[in-house]
Amino acid sequence: MYATVRRMKCKSGKVDEVADLIESQYIPKLAELDGVVSYTVVQCGAEEITCIGIFTTETGAIAAGGLAGLFVDERLSRLGASLGDLDGPILVHAGVAA
Repeated sequence: MYATVRRMKCKSGKVDEVADLIESQYIPKLAELDGVVSYTVVQCGAEEITCIGIFTTETGAIAAGGLAGLFVDERLSRLGASLGDLDGPILVHAGVAA
């Protein structure tokens, strides 16, 4: 499995709007890609969110990264969103049922 972590800075007061756009517009496009396991958006301060994607393959993660870059440029840049990416193979993973 493979993971991507994207930190996104936003204009003040725009975190909720960015999260809404990710949920309504990016995730449906992401779901069309092969190898997507999960995608989570976490608020990490008043002006920052972190997005964590889990994929079955590096190829899926790379495709999602390209899609994310386009989405930020086309939909989120007006809200001051900018990306910082980290990615790599997952070394340890545990699923815990709720």
